[in-house]
Amino acid sequence: MASEFPKLKLDKSMAMFEEAKRLSPGGVMGIRRPYNFVEGEYPIFIDRGYGGHIVDVDGNDYIDMLCAYGPVILGYDEKEINDAVKRQMDERGFCFSLVQPAQNQLEQAVIDLVPCAEQVIPVKTGSDATTLAVRIARGYTDRKMILRCGYHGWHDWCVENHGGVPEETLALTDEFEYGSLPALEARLEAHRGQVACVIITPVGHPLAKPVMAPPKGYLEGVKELAKRHGAVLIFDEIRTGFRAALGGAQERYGVTPDMGTFGKAMANGYAISCVAGKREIMSVCEKKVFVSSTFFPNSLEMVAALKCLEILKREDVPNSIWARGTKFLERLAKTVAASGVPATVNGIPPMPFITFEKHPEDGEKTYKARREYFYTQTIRRGIFIQPYHHWYIAHRHTDADLDKAIQTVGESLELTMKKFPIGK
Repeated sequence: MASEFPKLKLDKSMAMFEEAKRLSPGGVMGIRRPYNFVEGEYPIFIDRGYGGHIVDVDGNDYIDMLCAYGPVILGYDEKEINDAVKRQMDERGFCFSLVQPAQNQLEQAVIDLVPCAEQVIPVKTGSDATTLAVRIARGYTDRKMILRCGYHGWHDWCVENHGGVPEETLALTDEFEYGSLPALEARLEAHRGQVACVIITPVGHPLAKPVMAPPKGYLEGVKELAKRHGAVLIFDEIRTGFRAALGGAQERYGVTPDMGTFGKAMANGYAISCVAGKREIMSVCEKKVFVSSTFFPNSLEMVAALKCLEILKREDVPNSIWARGTKFLERLAKTVAASGVPATVNGIPPMPFITFEKHPEDGEKTYKARREYFYTQTIRRGIFIQPYHHWYIAHRHTDADLDKAIQTVGESLELTMKKFPIGK
């Protein structure tokens, strides 16, 4: 029978957080703030990482299944990648007024892998990539309206929290529900002749809700509707790119958009992303559409991405993660079902998740209490996952790591059911 683990020692983390709040608004930014985890139970400052693990400043070691919110597809402290970056730094440098050959090499590597990629523009962050893709679509179509589905970053046109964003900007973006073709068609009809692009995460992953693989025929239907209405179709593959398959979800599910945005897993943690798309559309950036940055051409991240993509291909990482993740999801589903806890296992093999559900015999907030208690028990047992964000499986997660994760989930669910039985 499982028993509660003691609370972790987090003295250094908490002291650093108090200092951080003096130095910066809120101490840490956005989704990394403590209220997105379980306050007082999770560390706030990480000291280092290795393989599939992270170690916090207090010395607590965790199996990390959040993977830095997705960039770490291989593992932490990847020597091959780091060595390639150090060589570039020591032998060639990385920040110049002009570009280095690594840019051509990386763009060709992406074109070789990604179905929609005829031309590529490297940028730095996921929000850079999605925002540039939208600008390109507007420049290509001479239309203003954006139809979006999913999380696409923090810029004005897509940010979830509207504080500081003009109403005029918000009015140029409309949302539609993932998985429903009638919902998209209704929005296209409502803005007939005005829609520049449809931007969608090909795998649905709304905040704190079940992760949904595309229903049969859905992405094909989205593509047909966008084409019929003269809108550019953009797949936001910041999370799925190079993870669902080497060519992203568009390769995995066999539907090629007009453009795709890629980041996160592209360089195993180095800050780089890109927009890839059809030549006819991308060519508006030659003169009509402006994009520039002092740091977009920096080559360290490009070298890291080249080496990361080489390893992903050489070791068949996406297919390996898919196979291991399939087994993990099966085991996770059995574990949750056996526990009796009102929860659902969902996701795709590289991105598993558990969502807690309301039960008709429970109080209104019982499912939230179960969720908080469950994640309290998992973090105390050394599994780093997040209540509101799906998890990831990394290449360097060992079988022992995944076994421990399943055991931890089982024990934590057992304790959760004991503490919060249905109807109590």
